[in-house]
Amino acid sequence: MARVLVVEDDQFVRSALIRHLTEAAHTVRSVGTALEALREVAQVGFDVVILDLGLPDLDGGEALKMLRGITDVPVIIATARDDEAEIVRLLNDGADDYLTKPFSVEHLSARMAAVLRRSRATAAGAEPPSRVIRVGGLSIDPLRRQAELDGAALDLTRREFDLLAFLAERPGVVVARKELLAEVWQQSYGDDQTIDVHLSWLRRKLGETAARPRYLHTLRGVGVKLEPPR
Repeated sequence: MARVLVVEDDQFVRSALIRHLTEAAHTVRSVGTALEALREVAQVGFDVVILDLGLPDLDGGEALKMLRGITDVPVIIATARDDEAEIVRLLNDGADDYLTKPFSVEHLSARMAAVLRRSRATAAGAEPPSRVIRVGGLSIDPLRRQAELDGAALDLTRREFDLLAFLAERPGVVVARKELLAEVWQQSYGDDQTIDVHLSWLRRKLGETAARPRYLHTLRGVGVKLEPPR
């Protein structure tokens, strides 16, 4: 079971989360402000943080940046905001996942389990293949977690790299979104918007767009494939 920090100022929501997580045998601590959260994380080792955005002392997005400055603990954002631009910003700033309120306890449990599986696999030192993957001008080194395009290093987030490497290992193969969620995000179900956001980031960094793809091709209703430019 996991050590969980709940950062939520709404007492009703906070109590419900504590009750559910405790019943699921997790060890739970809770705070209502960003500064308390930073202090807790600095002093106590947690397996996952559930972070509300509407905190009274500091916006949760700023709190996320500060958390990332002191720890790599997985962070799940809990938010009532569903603006795509803000979700993109939060993921880019280091959030591991997000949930839009209201959400069910079952949904939270599934997202937590997926985040914890990824975190524990990394901690266990699961070693990726040592070979360098090459697709056209792309060069991807899973062991060093480095990627280059035409000899220039690509600045990728952890999830962007995982997505790119997974597709590059299957050049020309159309990968279903369900498979991407299962293999890259370790989720049996989820929101397609998560995949779309990361594909959009990757396209920008690869110098392409959805309308004018070079490497990443989306087949509507089928999936995504990566192949060298023709």
